Amino acid sequence: MAESFKKVRIATRHSPLALWQAKTFASKLAGAGVESVLVEITSEGDRLGDVPLWEIGGKGIFAKEVQAAVLDGTCDLAVHSAKDLAPSPLPGLAIGCYLERGDPRDVLVGSSLQDLAAGATVATGSIRRRAQLAWLRPDLSFVSLRGNIGTRLTKIPQGGAIVMAKAAIERLGLDPVSHVLSTSVMLPQVGQAAVAVECRADDREMLEILKTLDHHPTRACVEAERAFLSALGEVQGGCDLPVGAYATQEGDSLIRIEAMVASGDGRVLVREVSESAIAGDIPRMGMQLADFLLNERGMRDFLAQA
Repeated sequence: MAESFKKVRIATRHSPLALWQAKTFASKLAGAGVESVLVEITSEGDRLGDVPLWEIGGKGIFAKEVQAAVLDGTCDLAVHSAKDLAPSPLPGLAIGCYLERGDPRDVLVGSSLQDLAAGATVATGSIRRRAQLAWLRPDLSFVSLRGNIGTRLTKIPQGGAIVMAKAAIERLGLDPVSHVLSTSVMLPQVGQAAVAVECRADDREMLEILKTLDHHPTRACVEAERAFLSALGEVQGGCDLPVGAYATQEGDSLIRIEAMVASGDGRVLVREVSESAIAGDIPRMGMQLADFLLNERGMRDFLAQA
């Protein structure tokens, strides 16, 4: 191992979940013979903890400062929740590896979906979650939800529920009474439950190290999802969208991706599935699925006006 990599500086947010992710990756680096140190950074999303995500830009607000620390040389690597990354790569950076994806499903904490009374309140900071639940249950009421995992668990509305990522709860060792939402009910956010590690795009030695830690099935699936979101964002101007996508590897030869686009109020929702050979152009599959939803399912004009 090169001397320059005996103490790799890893940029991470300081939330409990972000630190879990960074420490998990650091242990994998250690297994490869590379020592590291964590550098905790406060993101824009952390500073604006009381503002709904869709009002402050959504994608990228938890990643920009962490990425900047790598670009300016303060750190060597950045560890992210893949769902927090903008769908198009930031110039100067490359995703060197993905860790094996966890359970990408969402859960309701409080009441189950079927037990929520008419007009019950569901708290969520995600327009994706809100739109899909409103599509299924237009009678529900919604309120915003921000804060770290522990804070959110204290904000369950009386007789209602909050929506959270199953992987986040599991990774922090929490055990609230929760009701898992199947992906047939609630498609996850692009990259949900995957951990992405970025380095400088010209750092060849680091890229070689990260390549040995990359979980290839996770990379294939998340890159298909990210390509889908990128294609949609080009139409809608990059704003936050009620969009979900989930790709899975089927056996040794096939990638399957299911995706949806909705209106913020859940009154309009379209959902489609696409499949491609693993040996094929996987990002292109995601782009083609976006094109189908935009053109064949008539969502292009809808998104342009959203």
